[in-house]
Amino acid sequence: MMPDCLSSDEKKNLLRIARQALMLAVNNQPVPPVDVKGLTLLLRENGASFVTLTEGGDLRGCVGALEPSMPLADDVQYHAIAAALQDYRFPPVRPDEVARIVIEISRLTLPQPLPYQDPQDLLTKLRPHIDGVILKDGFRRATFLPQVWEKLPQPRAFLAHLCQKMGAPSDLWERRELQVLIYQVEEFHEPLV
Repeated sequence: MMPDCLSSDEKKNLLRIARQALMLAVNNQPVPPVDVKGLTLLLRENGASFVTLTEGGDLRGCVGALEPSMPLADDVQYHAIAAALQDYRFPPVRPDEVARIVIEISRLTLPQPLPYQDPQDLLTKLRPHIDGVILKDGFRRATFLPQVWEKLPQPRAFLAHLCQKMGAPSDLWERRELQVLIYQVEEFHEPLV
């Protein structure tokens, strides 16, 4: 469960920080550090986030952290820039695209191990639309945010695609025990364009 939920003002602040960082970075302008004066304690405390960019409803970039390593406001700023310019799946966002980009922020809880007995047990323990899932296999790992359940509502397909994202065969989760962690998110976004 999410410890303290963000207020509507805190969400607006984070979206403003992300939008400003996106506009400056895409236009090759320096992005100033987040001004922490006036920010609430929750935004100054370490937090983990994913910033997702969409254009016309299609994914345009998504980068984030699974564990907190910096203040939440800084984390959002950093990942907004990375989603725009460093998501290897997409070319960098161009200045002429910025007005059409919608920013979504997902604030993560700390990932927790999900013990399971066998593949069938894993399928029954997953909570679609609630849990984000991390799969680990040695040095490889991949995650899907809970929002991905909207596109992959069946746990089997969800895990198969997650294995592929990790660079493994889609049935790896059925053939051997993987380390599975789950987390929840508090998701919010700009008004849709």
